[in-house]
Amino acid sequence: MKLVNPLYYPLAVLAGGITLIIGVRFIQVPSIIAIPTAVAIATGISIPLSQKEASTININNPALAREIQSVQQQAKLLLNKAEDLRNEAKQMLTTTTQLELLTAVEYACDRTQELPDKISNLAQKLQGSDSLLSPIKLERQLAEVKARQRNSYGLAQEKLQQLATSLENNLRLAQQGQDARQAQVVSLTTLVIESAGVLQQLQNRLRTSNLNNSAEINELKELSEELKSMQESVDLLIM
Repeated sequence: MKLVNPLYYPLAVLAGGITLIIGVRFIQVPSIIAIPTAVAIATGISIPLSQKEASTININNPALAREIQSVQQQAKLLLNKAEDLRNEAKQMLTTTTQLELLTAVEYACDRTQELPDKISNLAQKLQGSDSLLSPIKLERQLAEVKARQRNSYGLAQEKLQQLATSLENNLRLAQQGQDARQAQVVSLTTLVIESAGVLQQLQNRLRTSNLNNSAEINELKELSEELKSMQESVDLLIM
């Protein structure tokens, strides 16, 4: 059973906090025992909450609900692929000169594995007829993307431009009083699909590159950075 992030579930956080307070202040359990116990309880409670949340998408737009379910499935597949890549990288990158690349790959995998929880969180925000995306929110997202563009270059800048174009289209829909939520989820789906492509490319290159060649190691680092940049774009899209 996959663990989930309890911070997405206030009830789980509350239960963990109460456990910690009771353990430390009233029962006087040592912190070294009370803290892991509280974390375990919060995580345990968050698992059924996550499962219930994932199985229920109460959205008044059937097409949007299908889009969200589809991207959720793709994100779960990507999670498994990221874990495979992490394990493979650990086995292959073992020398001190390869440590920086291993760190970059592991961090990119960490960010990729956050996707299912983020998408579930987004699904909750988009539920109901009163959750239409506002022009103000989309303008804020667009401003964040353009700010990042100014500090980016190459492929990362190109991807940010594509995201900006999507957000500008969503903003026009919202300003016209139309439901921009589906366009937002389509943009998210595109990022997930592209992330899968970069992750596969990174895995292929890891298997075929000369890992003692600094130039090829740098190329692998760039792919890791590209994957990480896509996850940052996901963050901007669902903020």
